[in-house]
Amino acid sequence: MKRRRRASPEPGCLRAWTAESRALANRWRAARRSGPGRAAREVRLQRRALGELVLRMQRLPPALPALPLELTVLYNSLLFTGASDSTIEGEAEGIRQGLLRVLEACGGCGQDLSTEELWQKVLQEVTVEELQAPLHQLGALQAVWWLAASRLGSTTGLFRLLSHTEDGGRLLCSNGKNELLSLLKAWRVPAEEASLPLLQSTRDLKEILCTAAAFLQGLQEMEAGNFPTAFSLLQEAAGGFCSKRVLAQIYTCLGCCTEQMGKPQTALQHLKRALQVDFQCLPALSHVAAVYHKLGETDAELQALALLYEALEKKPPAAASASPHFLIRTELLVHTPILSSLLRHRHPSEVKYLLAQRCLQDGRVADAVEHYLDLLALLQEGLQQQVPLDGSSALPRIPEVFLEAASALEQAGRHHDAITVCEEVIRRTTDLIPRMLRVEERLEQPEFPSPGAGLVGGLLSQKESLCCLAWRAAGYLHQGWVWATLGKSKEAITQFSRECLEDAVSRCVCLSVPENLPEMEVLQKIRLFSLIGRGTQFLELGKHKEALLDFQHSLQISPGDPATASYLVQALWKLDRKQEAAAYWQKFSQIPAGEDRQQEGQERPFPLYLVSCLKQATFPYRESLARSIQDYLGTANQDPSN
Repeated sequence: MKRRRRASPEPGCLRAWTAESRALANRWRAARRSGPGRAAREVRLQRRALGELVLRMQRLPPALPALPLELTVLYNSLLFTGASDSTIEGEAEGIRQGLLRVLEACGGCGQDLSTEELWQKVLQEVTVEELQAPLHQLGALQAVWWLAASRLGSTTGLFRLLSHTEDGGRLLCSNGKNELLSLLKAWRVPAEEASLPLLQSTRDLKEILCTAAAFLQGLQEMEAGNFPTAFSLLQEAAGGFCSKRVLAQIYTCLGCCTEQMGKPQTALQHLKRALQVDFQCLPALSHVAAVYHKLGETDAELQALALLYEALEKKPPAAASASPHFLIRTELLVHTPILSSLLRHRHPSEVKYLLAQRCLQDGRVADAVEHYLDLLALLQEGLQQQVPLDGSSALPRIPEVFLEAASALEQAGRHHDAITVCEEVIRRTTDLIPRMLRVEERLEQPEFPSPGAGLVGGLLSQKESLCCLAWRAAGYLHQGWVWATLGKSKEAITQFSRECLEDAVSRCVCLSVPENLPEMEVLQKIRLFSLIGRGTQFLELGKHKEALLDFQHSLQISPGDPATASYLVQALWKLDRKQEAAAYWQKFSQIPAGEDRQQEGQERPFPLYLVSCLKQATFPYRESLARSIQDYLGTANQDPSN
């Protein structure tokens, strides 16, 4: 490119600018040695002072003798611009302005070019030896901004230009090597000019760029489901240049990646390594618990969850100040949605719920009760600001938490406490249910309903009202089983009959409702268990005809249900309709045992708060009833009159 002659700044200006730049550099080194507190304050001062120096230099027309100093001061200024923000975002306009001044000093123009095109023009046409090192330094900073924006293609193109190669990188890529990483490693860092001090060396930036590029690409491959490639890139990042905090994050991602690859033990090794590097990396502990859960190792899972809850309950330590030695750091470049998802910190209420839920599922009723009561106390403090509403929370809807707590209390023998908790659900949901609920095929509901929805006042959508109807019906159902356990048959029948549960369902005028609508399935299950429960209490009171009607209705809801069929046969037997009882028994006995289980497997899993009701509805006298019927059939076959 033909150079355009321009008036150079006065030698005195150049000396003054150089002296000022050195003084700022010395001041920064002194602040860094004094500790993070002073260094943090100095960042703001340096950013302002260097920014003002750049502006003073750029007020004059660009001239080749002054450009190496100007680009170096611009480099130092942009270091502080990135360091003073929690993340690096947007375009570095200062870099573009610097490139335009280089072109102008060399007689060119590039105002209409994109940043990528501007870099291509400068690096291909500007051959002034004194500008090569400053341009490479500025190129490293451009890569920082582009990597922070996940513009990997732009970064790759830039380093092809910096390495003076168009095909070498692609050749490495075709040989199975990552092109961007290969280009970064092959890039020759220019020697620093002793008279123009850099506040963070380009060599350090190169190492940070290599680590960030491997980390970012590993995350992208994870998101795309290419886990072996992701694992290789994350391993590369783990061997790179980063803080302990970032290294722990990388090991956490490695653990998640290997878990997705079906290697849970390897995943645990990586997650434990993350905790060894930085015990404050609590998402790693959360993932450890999840892996143990999938392995079915309940003791280890509960231990991990307990440690996580204990760590979350403690006053979180003050965030460690970023190392004052490095202005640009890996963590400023890597902030993608998938990383935020993998490293999401759970709220204590979520972890407490997982502890309660796992204990209840594993039959550790006493521990479950303790955790649920702690959780209910936490919920009293208010939940809206505690957990995310994006569907990622482990916490279910609050009424379901109350119902699960009631189920745990019931199983622990704390019957009156269970009744009280159910009463709270019933009280808070009753006023939210309209007299007539019209259920359309498409029901409005938030994409991610709040865990707290359902126990607050105000107008609800139709689907929310249907949820409230199910929760209230479940509350009555649990109360009915509690009274039945206490031997209070009349009280049990009253609760089983509240809303009549047939009437509760009939309040829904269902128009073109899909049969598999989850809320309707739950309501039908509740109605089934209520009819079985009420029927058993009628049997206890000797009201066998009423019991028979309930069991017949139950079979209409769930044809072939073994518990309902057995209760129906028992009711017929007690009514001395033994021939009918035997006929039904033979009919139901012909259904293969695996067929019922196969049908159950095709249904949605039961809500946890209904699992205890399923157990209570199981027919307990199947063997003795079978013997009685077999004896009857044997006698009937021997009696010619029959």
